[in-house]
Amino acid sequence: MNFKKISAALLAGLMLVACGNNGGSTATATEAPKEEEKKEETAAAPENIKIDELKLQFVPSRPAEEIITTTDGLGDLLIEHLAKHGYDVGNVTIDVSSSFEAAGEALSAGSIDLAWLPSGTYILYSDETDVILTATRAGLSNDSTNPADWNGVENKTERSGSQVAYYKGLIYAGPSPKGQELAAKVNAGEALTWEDLDSATWCISSNPSSNAGYSFPTMWLMDNYDGKKLTDLSHTIQDNYAGAFQKLAAEQVDITVCYADGRTDYEEDWETPTDKETSKGKGWGRPASIWEEVNVIGVTSNIYNDTIAITKAKPEVYNPEFIKAFQDAMIELSATEQGKKIIGIYTHEGYLPAKDADYDGMRAALNAIQE
Repeated sequence: MNFKKISAALLAGLMLVACGNNGGSTATATEAPKEEEKKEETAAAPENIKIDELKLQFVPSRPAEEIITTTDGLGDLLIEHLAKHGYDVGNVTIDVSSSFEAAGEALSAGSIDLAWLPSGTYILYSDETDVILTATRAGLSNDSTNPADWNGVENKTERSGSQVAYYKGLIYAGPSPKGQELAAKVNAGEALTWEDLDSATWCISSNPSSNAGYSFPTMWLMDNYDGKKLTDLSHTIQDNYAGAFQKLAAEQVDITVCYADGRTDYEEDWETPTDKETSKGKGWGRPASIWEEVNVIGVTSNIYNDTIAITKAKPEVYNPEFIKAFQDAMIELSATEQGKKIIGIYTHEGYLPAKDADYDGMRAALNAIQE
């Protein structure tokens, strides 16, 4: 498939060796050493490779002025850290593209060197660009592919201290009679049939480019139910994640789809009485906790996070040496206090090295919603 035809909305020394006394010498002050002294020649340290300018670009997922203000100082940090890894960069320019697609086009043409691209945008332009880093997020206490392992208060999903480059999407069944019927089968180790799922009312994202809200649940259905898709379901409505969980609480829908820590995000709203305020608004007034009433009935494949991608059009940067240096520099600087503030503009917490094959799942998902 030519992904360029997909709408943009579907949218990385010298070692000093000490020679100690051998302990067996009997030489005195009047005896000449029997070993000849040898002078070691030391090679001069190589000079850093010079790059006059690096051009970086962010995508406008936040207001351009806010991005430029927040990322002020990134250029100096990169120059400092790249110097430690063999590169003398004269200047770093940073700007914000007019659209996600514009950043992909500029990177493909080589008019910029590196760009922060959402995973879907990267896939569209991966013939002419290459992913080198994936943004990290807080890992979860659960990473199982078995839906039953996510269920019950004892399996409450906590955010761990580890950093991961991906997340999972989950298919959730709510407290409605149909939702509880489906959850009971899964928790008993029984496989759900297509008829089970098709008899339920689903809440899904209105945006086909939503990874956890549409494209990866579509791929989950296709993989497990003979190519069936969300569009094949008899009863679907559309809403955002908050609205979907609120509809689960009201038993207006039986199933919704969301990222793996969705229950963590809406735990307070779920249990707060309807006449009380939460941090997001009025409570939803459920009689039991979200961990008791909302069960996982399906787990998608891993959804990899946003990328830092590099152009293939400029050999002075598209080579193993520079890529490794840039990876190390970004990982190091993102661990500093100033670096964390800068990458926080995209809610990134750090970076890990990436490869193109990590995004094969995204390619399959994009194919799934286009076919």
